[in-house]
Amino acid sequence: MALSKYMLKKPVALIQQESEKGELKRTLTAANLVSLGIGCIIGTGIFVMTGQAAAQFAGPAIILSFILAGCCCAFAALCYGELASMLPVSGSAYSYAYASLGEIFAWIVGWLLLLEYGIAGSTVAVGWSGYIVSFLKDFHIIVPPEWAAATGMKVTLASGAAGKAIFNLPAALGLSVVTMLLVVGVKESATVNNIIVIIKVAVILLFIAFGLFYITPANWHPFLPANTGEYGHFGWSGVFHGASYIFFAYVGFEAVSTAAQEARNPQRDVPIGIVGSLTVCTILYILVSLVLTGIVKYTTLDVPDPIAVAVDAIHLPWLAFTVKIGAICGLSSVMLVLMYGQTRIFYTMARDGLLPPLFSHVHPRFKTPWLNTILVGILSAVVAGMTPIEDLGDLVNLGTLMAFTIICFTVFYMRRKEPNLPRPFKVPFPKVTPWLGMAFCLFLISTLWATFVALIPYFILGFAIYFGYGIRHSRLRNHKASPIEFAQAASEADLA
Repeated sequence: MALSKYMLKKPVALIQQESEKGELKRTLTAANLVSLGIGCIIGTGIFVMTGQAAAQFAGPAIILSFILAGCCCAFAALCYGELASMLPVSGSAYSYAYASLGEIFAWIVGWLLLLEYGIAGSTVAVGWSGYIVSFLKDFHIIVPPEWAAATGMKVTLASGAAGKAIFNLPAALGLSVVTMLLVVGVKESATVNNIIVIIKVAVILLFIAFGLFYITPANWHPFLPANTGEYGHFGWSGVFHGASYIFFAYVGFEAVSTAAQEARNPQRDVPIGIVGSLTVCTILYILVSLVLTGIVKYTTLDVPDPIAVAVDAIHLPWLAFTVKIGAICGLSSVMLVLMYGQTRIFYTMARDGLLPPLFSHVHPRFKTPWLNTILVGILSAVVAGMTPIEDLGDLVNLGTLMAFTIICFTVFYMRRKEPNLPRPFKVPFPKVTPWLGMAFCLFLISTLWATFVALIPYFILGFAIYFGYGIRHSRLRNHKASPIEFAQAASEADLA
């Protein structure tokens, strides 16, 4: 089969028509989308990884790591904003790649997004489990250690003896609750998310406000600790390594683009949601990093709950309790948005025929892709229950950075290929911004080379699924009619 067969592009007119005639309910406002983005971004990164990156890689200069990672995300966010305003559909980067680069690239992006959303959801659930177990312990409710860690991990049993964990039950249960919420409906899920976002942002602002009075400037010295002689451990290489590590903290802002088909005015509201949520979170991250490394020495922050360590150091028990509540709420909303994003991407891929039809089946009452949501929930819960958090973070970062690289290139490509398409939101400095985005992403990818090599079997599996199923069931490939006729046929197939 000729190479051009794999580069078949989905017409922009078809994508826009599918958006207008979608089955999903349009209930989300610009405020909902900003909240959705904040809900996904603020979580494991700020409550867990900030302290670990400072202790292991960059010291107080972790602030520079956040700025570097934030710049990378800013360029990608602007590119997402332009594409989302042109193509307001729920498939996010997958749909954008389908319209510009072709079907094989769309599949690659969709497969990478599974790393970003599916694996990230499981990663966050593991962190959520740790805070829940700690919170319950304050009320003398003890979760058996063997049921609160990944399968096979060494734990200290209640008797004091050494043992191995069976399954991380709280993590699996947390994802199960999120799954049920998403099955019931996106409007209800958005309402819950809005409440959670208010709580966790308030907690972070409390930490910043009170923490400012307990900063010891001596803790910021040296601001950039000398390199230990090993790449990535302090010095400028530590700042760069720290940027790729805490990149996880920014994962999720583009989840706003997966909600395009459920937004009331996607051309205007989706770019606002993407850029607005990223801006708010970047400012909060920088302030938290300053306060955190100012209250305690960075060497003490290599723990699962660094913000709690800082709060304990200033001896305010009520604030420590509040921080735990905020962390639990924060991680809950991240799980919600990541699961939401993954199910909507699978929904779009199934409508295109690249995945089985069950992924696009919409519940007659709730108007949500319920079978898709349940299946993703089960798989994510199993992964969360059996896999340590440290084995998942770099996988998520690599998948996200590769997807971002393709997105930045897509903006450049569409500017040349479809210059006259309406663009309600335009990337500033379009001849420079996409290339800077690609450069930042590729630089951070270079620091994750070992992870890339380890993922080769994952990519082989993805291509096996595409060539074994997707290529034979692709609606665009198997239908020779015009885009409008194809859209009508697709709608009839969905109804059947």
